[in-house]
Amino acid sequence: MAKITEKLLLEKCTPKNTNLEQVKALNLSKLGLKSSDLPVPLLSRLHCLEQLDLSGNKLQEMPSGLFLPSLRSLDLTNNEMEDVTTLDTLTTLEDLRMEDNLYITVNDNYKLMILLPKLRFYNGKDISTTANHIRHVNSEDLRKRVLALWETSFSLPDHRTAEKLAIVERDFVNAVRHKVKYGPSSLTDYIKWRVEMIAKEHLRSLTEPNEEYRDTEEPADTKENCSFPFPAKRKRSASAVECDVTLHPQKIARASVQAEDSPRRSIRLQSIPHKAERHISTMPRTHKAAQIPATPTRDQSKLLVIPRNALREKQHQSKEDMPLAKQTRKSARQHWSTEVNETPGKVICTKSQHSSQEPVSLQPLHVLQCHSKQDSPDDFSTQLWACSFQPLQDYYGDVNGATRIVATCGGESVCLIDCETGLVMKKYKVPGEDFFSLAWSTVLMSRKGNVAMRPCSILAAGGKRGLVKLLHPRANMAYGEFRASRKALSILCFSPRQGNLLFTGSYDKKILMWDIGGVDSKYNFKVTQLLVLETTSTPLHFCLPPATPDTHLIAACEEGLHSYNIQHNKDPKKRSEEMEITFPVYEKDKDHDYHTIDGLGFVTNDVVASKSHMQGSIYLWSWNDTRAQLPNNKKKKKKKEVCAVILAELQWSSTDIAYLSLNTCPSKGYVVCGDERGRLWTYHVTDLLKANFRSGKAIPATEILAWPLPVRKGQSPVEGPAINSVAMDPELRYLVALSDKNMAVVWIRTESS
Repeated sequence: MAKITEKLLLEKCTPKNTNLEQVKALNLSKLGLKSSDLPVPLLSRLHCLEQLDLSGNKLQEMPSGLFLPSLRSLDLTNNEMEDVTTLDTLTTLEDLRMEDNLYITVNDNYKLMILLPKLRFYNGKDISTTANHIRHVNSEDLRKRVLALWETSFSLPDHRTAEKLAIVERDFVNAVRHKVKYGPSSLTDYIKWRVEMIAKEHLRSLTEPNEEYRDTEEPADTKENCSFPFPAKRKRSASAVECDVTLHPQKIARASVQAEDSPRRSIRLQSIPHKAERHISTMPRTHKAAQIPATPTRDQSKLLVIPRNALREKQHQSKEDMPLAKQTRKSARQHWSTEVNETPGKVICTKSQHSSQEPVSLQPLHVLQCHSKQDSPDDFSTQLWACSFQPLQDYYGDVNGATRIVATCGGESVCLIDCETGLVMKKYKVPGEDFFSLAWSTVLMSRKGNVAMRPCSILAAGGKRGLVKLLHPRANMAYGEFRASRKALSILCFSPRQGNLLFTGSYDKKILMWDIGGVDSKYNFKVTQLLVLETTSTPLHFCLPPATPDTHLIAACEEGLHSYNIQHNKDPKKRSEEMEITFPVYEKDKDHDYHTIDGLGFVTNDVVASKSHMQGSIYLWSWNDTRAQLPNNKKKKKKKEVCAVILAELQWSSTDIAYLSLNTCPSKGYVVCGDERGRLWTYHVTDLLKANFRSGKAIPATEILAWPLPVRKGQSPVEGPAINSVAMDPELRYLVALSDKNMAVVWIRTESS
């Protein structure tokens, strides 16, 4: 990459010139430039520049503050452009080329025609007719709808203070983004962006009528992969959730007990206390709806750190007509408040006497309801099953190098949520699917001719249909799928050392190991089945020991915990378990069966946290010491059972609800598990493990975080639902908890911790 200097600019100009202020044509193509490499002060001296070639670089956006008053032609071919709104200062552009920018979509193309009022040629085609129609006819139609909404529902406050005007603008902008419908659903992102621009312009004209404003827009939007300039017609999306929605508790109660045809629905519609009922998952799991009281809200109690105030909530509207994904970022908002009977994040159990360090302090930040069927705010029956933070990537991280993007799945959709803002960045929807599991990985992607390989963050998701969907979130597309089972998939897990190796568990009682390879520039990929691991029941969780992820896999199943040798370079390709790991609770109570292991995770390279269904506690045990008990005599054909070497037992909720899984944060020494009342049991076990503490007495939780009791406007607080799954980012800056009532709660670590 060349450093941009005045000398280089003069060398690249055509014709040769000795004065930057007189340069008219400049070619900076194929220099490997990134957006941060473009020196704004130096380029801004190019007052006479008419043609600029920046093709073949790595630009993701144009630098802010760049003003080229004479620029007529710009070539951005073969870059990595993501945000076209950064071109808004180049208002004199007439000719723009942006081919081979993977993340540019039809919504971006429409935005360009608004942002660049003189644009006539786009990617070599004359777009004058289309551009004029969008700038004038379509914009006027949208303006009429925006003004009609203002006249019928809004007015300026009597006493105009800055604070009151800001509230009016917030409410008005939110309303137009979700109530103004226009055109095909593939343009929803553009329409929301455009009507927000018009709404702000209208408010400025009312409050400051003597000033002129040029249309600008701030929101960063995601994209769809469509052709330009005429998008394919799609079915109109379901009606959006409005601002002031009244929930009907009776309706919710009926919805909460409806059993669907999802295979995961059987488990919690039965009582499970007796050994005879251990075979409870001929179909995948679900909650026992009768045990969870009907509650009048779910998802979006944002900014819960500010109690007893009306809060603005952001919700995501999905598109039913997108079979493989490609959803756009949205922020459908609703009024919620945080009047609570218990302070969010309140410590119910005090700090454990065995921990000398201050525990992490967490407070609820957002409550989201983004997996609703048909975008209905009354959907409290969709169960959310799995969540996972995206591995750190520089474009999804922050200045501290930490990721804040979490993927969640449940019902027909997979969502990517920004934990800081509460925005649903992406949403992938497959009508008729019921997603049960997801997993992140990084594979290699080639750009052209299978050269210039680069890492690419992907997401795999699977559920009722037995298909693994492969998603490339940054490109906002589902690039492929393959069938992993004829029955539903219960769990997915990638190898942390070899990102192309995927393990799938399914309700046909099989564990398969796949090589999904990488992808080329056209998203071609090849899947190969490597191993079949035999089990006698449905696998619920996988763990690859951190020290030996290439050789062993631990599978938590409905009939026990099993260990397998997964070295795929050895025969046979079909293998039985290496050993079954048993627990003391198996023998404590002969009247109940505790073999369903529904929580599993490594706390250190050696220490494992696991729990059995109905156990009422969580075991911490040593993987190395347990495996050391395995007999070396390989000629013995009888089943190898090894009792786990227990290090400690942690108190947990006494409940008969299955599949409330736990999660661990090794860097902070934390174990967290939700319960049937929406609470989070947190355990700071670092000092406990250092002391090598072993006792027959269960150790209390470090903290129990109370359910935040979100309140939708005009309704009573929402009682705590069962927490199916939790996830923590590696630094425990955020914790996400998923419920069986379509609510995802984002907790944030406070500065004091």
